[in-house]
Amino acid sequence: MKIAEIFYSIQGEGSLAGVPSVFVRSSGCNLRCSWCDTPYTSWKPEGDNCTLDEILAQVASYPARHVVVTGGEPMIAPEIVTLTGRLREHGLHITIETAGTVFEPVACNLMSISPKLANSTPEGSWARQHERLRIQPKVLERLMAAYDYQLKFVVARPEDLDEIRTILDQIKADCEKVILMPEGIESAILRERGVWLAEICKHQGFRFSPRLQVELWGNRRGV
Repeated sequence: MKIAEIFYSIQGEGSLAGVPSVFVRSSGCNLRCSWCDTPYTSWKPEGDNCTLDEILAQVASYPARHVVVTGGEPMIAPEIVTLTGRLREHGLHITIETAGTVFEPVACNLMSISPKLANSTPEGSWARQHERLRIQPKVLERLMAAYDYQLKFVVARPEDLDEIRTILDQIKADCEKVILMPEGIESAILRERGVWLAEICKHQGFRFSPRLQVELWGNRRGV
């Protein structure tokens, strides 16, 4: 598998925010979000080709009992099913962070699904493919039926809530599993957007998620 990085940190987002976790970040993605915070896994995929034994050895070198398989888009990574199965054999809690465009029968304790809204569509040659792929209702429904899940939406503007509501109505999601997170890679922008987004969550019953990794260490790799 092509791996961009493996590191030990805390989960910064979602329902497990604050939990010490090993992150296995695959390289390669079928989308090209305009605001992607890991362009080294999508726009310009980089990394090393690692065997599963090498990946597992690095994971085992840390004391965490939680592992987060992320990307890029980990569900398109070769051997993702085998990798997650072997992580489960080691007794690890597995979170998979995915855009929800592809289904694979992975081993997973928490499927963290982040459907991409229209605010993610880039300009240029990738726009058509990104727009065509970014929302796959049948795949979302299948993932939600197969795994414990959370739906995590990146919100850039209040108007994004109209699209979120449309998606939730279409896939019949449990609103208690919906998490809204402000878009941004700078603490000041996250705070500014977080103020009005928190109010939306209060009024509409969604959960709010910070981006602890940005608040603590800034927008850099390996955290």
